[in-house]
Amino acid sequence: MGPLRAAAAVSIGVGATAAVLVAGLVQAANENPAIGKVLSLSVPTKYRSLVEEAGKTCPEVSPNLLAALLTQESGFNPKASSPAGAQGIAQFMPSTWETHGIDGNSDGKRNVWDPEDAIPSAAGYLCDMAKDVNDVPGNKRNNMLAAYNAGSSAVHKYGGVPPYRETQNYVRSISALADVPSGGKITTTEQAATAINAASGKLGTPYSWGGGNTNGPSTGSCCSPNGSSGKNLKGFDCSGLTLYAYAKAGITLPRTAAQQYAASEPVKPGQKRPGDLLFYGNSPSSIHHVAIYVGSGYMIEAPRPGTSVRFSSIDSMSDLYAIARPLRHANKEI
Repeated sequence: MGPLRAAAAVSIGVGATAAVLVAGLVQAANENPAIGKVLSLSVPTKYRSLVEEAGKTCPEVSPNLLAALLTQESGFNPKASSPAGAQGIAQFMPSTWETHGIDGNSDGKRNVWDPEDAIPSAAGYLCDMAKDVNDVPGNKRNNMLAAYNAGSSAVHKYGGVPPYRETQNYVRSISALADVPSGGKITTTEQAATAINAASGKLGTPYSWGGGNTNGPSTGSCCSPNGSSGKNLKGFDCSGLTLYAYAKAGITLPRTAAQQYAASEPVKPGQKRPGDLLFYGNSPSSIHHVAIYVGSGYMIEAPRPGTSVRFSSIDSMSDLYAIARPLRHANKEI
């Protein structure tokens, strides 16, 4: 299929209109190789070999699982710290680091702030947790992740993932990222056009927090950070729209904006093309919005509660963090 040639004139904001070329903007481009057959998640180049090597520490841990955990813990920020006192790229508590931290680079020091020590330590700690909860019923990987987050004693106490909302979300998010298939390739031009057209077909659909799936708009959930509920409204939130649009092109995307970033290949701003995903936030772990670039400085998005799917300027929000290109895999909603 060659580039489409129709143009659509759409309303941009209140009281202004602009001609936005939805079709004809998707130009043929050379496909780039996937980021690798071992990892299907986006990992900073300087940590990639560390993750690939440490991800082979034991059979229960894979490079993709380790990458998903580090994405969830710190967004690969080696200087990350939490109000609870967790430190570094793998967010070790000081007491846990004392017993499980290793000198990964053999420089004579065990430094929680050094990824060369912290990343293999995280893999080793996961392996230790897998052993500690091996006799607990249920999904062994889920139990291992829950033990990493809440401690193995809590997993033993509850006979599986404990009923803590934080831990349950932690296990669910990391599992979703870890299950993104490996060996994918960059989205083709035709797939990008299909995704743009699918999203454009939903212009005017209401925003619904938690709404949207591979089949289209759906009733959402409660509640957004500002308390907005989508329980009684059928529509899309930002990542629900991108999930739906790319599902129509046969592309797997995880559910949340941060997960979609982790499962896509970053591109430089000067190399962006229609169909790329635009991510807004201050870091990988704080991404709060995702939209589809359509060209000429515009994007299609489900902006926020009280609005509908629309075209907007990519500068309508000031915290554009990254641009990334989805990887293509068999279509399966995560």
